[in-house]
Amino acid sequence: MSNDTIAAISTAVGGSGIGIIRISGQDAISVADRIFVSPGKQKKLSAQDSHTIHYGYIQDDGQTVDEVLVTLMRAPRSFTTEDTVEINCHGGIYATRRVLDTVLKNGARPAEPGEFTKRAFLNGRIDLSQAESVIDVIQAKNEYALQSSVSQLKGSVSREIKKLRERILYQCAFIESALDDPEHYSLEDYPEKLRTEVEDLLKSITKLTSSADNGRMIKEGIQTVILGKPNAGKSSLLNVLAGEERAIVTDIAGTTRDTLEETISIGGITLNIIDTAGIRNTQDQIEQIGVDRAKEKARTADLIIYVVDSSVSMDENDEKILSLLDGKKSIVLLNKSDLPSAVYPENVQAFTENRFPLVEISAKEEKGIDTLENVIKTMFYEGEISFNDEIYITSARQKSELIQAKESLEKVLQSISMCLPEDFFSIDLMDAYASLGRIIGEEAGEDLINEIFSRFCMGK
Repeated sequence: MSNDTIAAISTAVGGSGIGIIRISGQDAISVADRIFVSPGKQKKLSAQDSHTIHYGYIQDDGQTVDEVLVTLMRAPRSFTTEDTVEINCHGGIYATRRVLDTVLKNGARPAEPGEFTKRAFLNGRIDLSQAESVIDVIQAKNEYALQSSVSQLKGSVSREIKKLRERILYQCAFIESALDDPEHYSLEDYPEKLRTEVEDLLKSITKLTSSADNGRMIKEGIQTVILGKPNAGKSSLLNVLAGEERAIVTDIAGTTRDTLEETISIGGITLNIIDTAGIRNTQDQIEQIGVDRAKEKARTADLIIYVVDSSVSMDENDEKILSLLDGKKSIVLLNKSDLPSAVYPENVQAFTENRFPLVEISAKEEKGIDTLENVIKTMFYEGEISFNDEIYITSARQKSELIQAKESLEKVLQSISMCLPEDFFSIDLMDAYASLGRIIGEEAGEDLINEIFSRFCMGK
């Protein structure tokens, strides 16, 4: 790893109250000393204690650039474990750029994307799973995503992975010891003991892998498709949830001809909502394309919201919609409760065989939306999520490595069943050990590390 000193703007560039320029590396403090001037010119940063803040000015060739507060953090008590200086200047594109240019002129080089966090990883301050959670914190779209990312940043994933690796390594060490020193380590009955241990390891890994779907939805949002017959109130529902007129609403059936997508947050949950064309038999070629797209979106949805118009009797079109709900998490909304009813809750429950939650709403009067929100939270996250004990895998890379570890452990069970020599156990156990190690970066190659950190913003 390079020991040179790097610098970058670590806040969003634009109009703001403050901007922060971060400097990290062995010459960070001396670089700051060259450009920082305290009132009365009595103070040198190099003579100050760690974790202190100092008021003064940034100067470039004797000209004052900005009035600043400078934070000093000496190694190893910093994010990168290197000497670090953060200059808090006035926000704005020109002011922050001018201060950064002065820093670069005096001995630092521009940081690459994610280089501060990469140094924290390479210096052992955090592992790879924690590093990935840093960008997830920055990009969090809702409260659950933020809580999950912070939990991973604090080491929830790493602790679990390290426990699994320790257990696997113990088994490998025992096998090697027994093969090298059979007089003191017996392998009699060991395969069955190993089978029990591997089966327990598989349960733990399967639980982590299974959390990935919830983890994806926490991070990226729930892919939600609104289905229903024409004029059932699907677009009105989208507008209510979005809090603005996103979709055109008329009394003419079939107004929506194509899908319309909107990302919203309700109760800390992100919904990626897709409003679709009303499903019905039609001779209109353009409308039929919209119906086909609605069906395709339903096939890949995490959640389907089926809107039933309570003022109109159910018919064969509802049966077609019902078939799209098979195997899907779905909620039935009985809409237009403000109008005289032709369909009642008991009719809908009988029609759907009571397989899905039913919520009565009036999109027009914005009634029942709170109930819908609570049903979604209960359906996906059991009402509330606790990140103290529960671990959610939110990275596709981590899920892939878990699957590979699982496959390796399943091979161990196959070898035990086939009564193969213990050497075969060790090979697959070490493959599982390596797969888990790549999650936290202990077995990760340089190309993978560079690819991960290239996705970070410049100042992080």
